[in-house]
Amino acid sequence: MTRLLVVHHTPSPAMQAMFEAALSGATDPEIEGVEVVRRAALAATVPDVLDADGYLLGTPANIGYMSGALKHFFDTVYYPCLDAAQGRPYGCYVHGNQGVEGAVRAIESITKGMGWTRVAAPVTVLGEPTKADLEACWELGATVAATLMT
Repeated sequence: MTRLLVVHHTPSPAMQAMFEAALSGATDPEIEGVEVVRRAALAATVPDVLDADGYLLGTPANIGYMSGALKHFFDTVYYPCLDAAQGRPYGCYVHGNQGVEGAVRAIESITKGMGWTRVAAPVTVLGEPTKADLEACWELGATVAATLMT
C-alpha cells in the first residue's frame, strides 16, 4: 500500500473546510491502495516524509507567505529528506484574505529544491471558500491520491 502524507496548518474555519474537502477527495472509496496519513505541520517529522510516497500540503497565506508552521516543517525535513524523496508527487492548497502568490511561490521553490513533482495546480482561495473552491480542494486531494494508486 502506498502512503499519502497530508501536512497542514489549519488555524481557521476556512482552512478547516479546505482541509476536510481535500481529505475527502484523497480518501474517496474509488481510490484504492492508498493510505492517507494526516499530520499538523508542527508535528510532521522526517520519518513521516520518508515513509510517504506523495504529499498534500495546506497552509494559510500569512503576510504574503506560507505559515510559519509549514515553513518549520520544510526547515525540519529539507536536508534529511532531500535525496530520498526525489520525484515524489505533491499538491497544495492555500487560503488568504489578501494575497496568496508569495505563499504558492515559496512552496513551489522549496518543493522544486526537494525534487518533488507537482501533479495538480495549486488551489488558491481568497476570502470565504465557495462551493466551487471546496470542490477544487476535493479534486486536488483525489488527484494527488490517485497518482499513488498501485
